[in-house]
Amino acid sequence: MIRLSVLDQSVAVTGRSADASIRETLALAQHCETLGYQRFWVSEHHSHPTIVGSAPEVLMAAIAATTQRIRIGSAGVMLPHYSALKVAEQFRVLEALAPGRIDLGVGRAPGSDGRTAQLLNPQTRSAADHFPLQVRELQAWVSGTELPEGHPGRGVTAEPRGPTAPTLWMLGSSNYGAQLAAHYGLPYAFAWFITDGQGAEEAIALYRELYRPSVQHPQPQPALCLWALAADTEEDAWHHFSGRERWKMDRNRGVLGALQSPAEVALLPYSPSEKIQAEQIRRSALVGSGAQVAEKLRHLAAALEIEELVVITWAHDPAVRRRSYELLAAQFRTD
Repeated sequence: MIRLSVLDQSVAVTGRSADASIRETLALAQHCETLGYQRFWVSEHHSHPTIVGSAPEVLMAAIAATTQRIRIGSAGVMLPHYSALKVAEQFRVLEALAPGRIDLGVGRAPGSDGRTAQLLNPQTRSAADHFPLQVRELQAWVSGTELPEGHPGRGVTAEPRGPTAPTLWMLGSSNYGAQLAAHYGLPYAFAWFITDGQGAEEAIALYRELYRPSVQHPQPQPALCLWALAADTEEDAWHHFSGRERWKMDRNRGVLGALQSPAEVALLPYSPSEKIQAEQIRRSALVGSGAQVAEKLRHLAAALEIEELVVITWAHDPAVRRRSYELLAAQFRTD
């Protein structure tokens, strides 16, 4: 059985202010809960013209207050920017607000450019080197277990404690995160949407091979985070994909901005070289009718023996995005 979850990045779109994207994320979380999705994760980026979700812990609190069942998580907290103790405290508060529903996904990447990362934490570079230690500290403080003898944090607690604890996830797009997740016995989500699948098979195989069972997770728990868009017809899906396609081509030449509408994209015809780029992007895109996208997702899940897929969908029109999640939920409801 394949479980479906959601990762939303609060994407800025042309014609609306960025703050509207945050509110649309909140509305989408409520919608996806009614559709039966397992989790709703939100991302962390900084000084990004496209992805405006900069504080997942704040957005998660709002989602927790307006939902009842769906798990809520970060994908993820960029840990080298922060104190592990402070992150543990934030997520223990979230756990108190939504007991048994909080996922704490962490990553090592900055989620920003180098200058912004330095402003977030002047010691970011050296902090990244201590990421494995930070994860170990976070694991202890979140779960309420003791740090080893000699650690300066031994005896310090992350409050408020309670009968439940956030679930810690490792996020990554390389072998590094897979090996670290395996070492600490943590669930692991591979960012397929970042690499277009490159390295996924090797990373997940390493994760399973090296996995050291933990009390909370006796078995490995891999998941895939992928970008997908479904519509009522294949033609409609490709039409609404055009903004994402244009964005990817612009990003490849170092230009970032708000997601354009299909009508705006159509005003600027592709050059011959852009047509080649567009064809390459389309070949690996998970786009089509609900049935077509579901078939592609099932194929990936079967090939990698994955039981959970975390779906990201960008669309200029919020109704198109909601419809995509509706179509996929319907396709997997009987799995």
